[in-house]
Amino acid sequence: MRPRGTRQVQVGRFGAWLARPLASFHLVVTIATLLTVLGLVMVLSASSVESYADGGSAYSLFVQQMMYALVGTVLFYLALRIPFRRLRQLSFPVFAVSVLLLVLVLIPGVGSTVNGARRWIDLGLFSIQPSELVKVTFVVWGAHLLISRRAAGRAANDPGGLKNLLVPLVPAGLLVCLLIVLQPNLSTTIALGIVLLALLWFGGLPVRLFVAILASGAIAALALALSAGYRSDRMRAFFNPADDPQGINYQARQAMYSLADGGLWGRGLGQSRAKWSYLPNSHNDFIFAIIGEELGFLGCALVLGLFALFVYAGLRIAARSVDPFLRLLTATATTWITGQALINIGYVVGLLPVTGLQLPLVSAGGSSLALTLFMFGIIANAARHEPEAVAALHAGQDGRVSRALRLPKPEVYHPVRARAAGDRGPARRPARTEPRDEPIRARPRANSRGTDTLRATRAWEPSYSVTHARERGRNR
Repeated sequence: MRPRGTRQVQVGRFGAWLARPLASFHLVVTIATLLTVLGLVMVLSASSVESYADGGSAYSLFVQQMMYALVGTVLFYLALRIPFRRLRQLSFPVFAVSVLLLVLVLIPGVGSTVNGARRWIDLGLFSIQPSELVKVTFVVWGAHLLISRRAAGRAANDPGGLKNLLVPLVPAGLLVCLLIVLQPNLSTTIALGIVLLALLWFGGLPVRLFVAILASGAIAALALALSAGYRSDRMRAFFNPADDPQGINYQARQAMYSLADGGLWGRGLGQSRAKWSYLPNSHNDFIFAIIGEELGFLGCALVLGLFALFVYAGLRIAARSVDPFLRLLTATATTWITGQALINIGYVVGLLPVTGLQLPLVSAGGSSLALTLFMFGIIANAARHEPEAVAALHAGQDGRVSRALRLPKPEVYHPVRARAAGDRGPARRPARTEPRDEPIRARPRANSRGTDTLRATRAWEPSYSVTHARERGRNR
């Protein structure tokens, strides 16, 4: 048994590591890397039998997933380099293009139909799923819109006006959901609903109105779930798990068998029985069941632990950001990715009806993998804009990852400039990036009544100054 003092030392070391300026950035990069690598390994294992049966090669689906992972890696790197000012400028045009693609995919001859659903646009070498693209563009544009509307409301002495929160965000969200329902694709519609609710919640919508919108969305989702035959079968299978075990309940029952067969340690990597045509979509919607069968409870706990750590990192970045756009963007993206993961795991273990939502970065799906990596890159970029991270990076403490990637220095958030540009953020000042070695001095200043008052020339001191960062770098 390990001594108690040893555990305390380890916890203290982990806490000291978390106190580093770039800890959030390293957390996000590590989580994205581990989930992507785990996903590639499990897609290879889960799809090998089906790939060999269809094309004679056990690696066809894996190679396709690997190609999209490489594309996602490039997008991740681009997201790390893009200035957030430019990202906000491009948010609406890119969102408009994604909505146009949602319209085009419904046109016969343009959109590709698979299993009765028209969701993809074939571009020759690869295909793109516009519904996955619109999730990312809606997050970015929605955050930019709400912050800009808040600034406009404050200019009109109505900072908490409901119109600034609801219009045009909610109508645009409903339009996007309608276009996705017409594909039909209820699972992505639920994901868009999560994004919309997260934007409204973190944007400051009153609780009563938020609860009313949440209840209305739940009723609408239930109505859609019962409107089509295959969706109503899923609902009926969820509420009657013992009925028709070879029909509508077959997939959910086989997933439970896979999880039970894995036990604590699992059967071993590549040793799944369910992937031999017993569990449909084992490499996609139900890949978590294959993880449980091959890697056991410990493998499932690893996946849950990584997403839990992602929640901590995402909300930590949102809480530490001084830019209101980054706070709203990071919190919304974290909620969307985590909510989608919980829904996928929930229906695999039988706690929710089967919806078809993929497990982010783990399930097979090219567009989903590449665009989710792009969103992880945006979150990692936001982590580099934390005040202490900005001070450390401008002081030359880039770290091995930043130096290897040759990332640019993050821009300093200036509330005065943001207000001039229409972004009325908080009155909190950012971390100074120039060295300030002189002590705090007080000087007399005359107020409006002619009396002298003392005012400190440095009323605000960053918790991690550049001078301190440089001294730490020299002492290492």
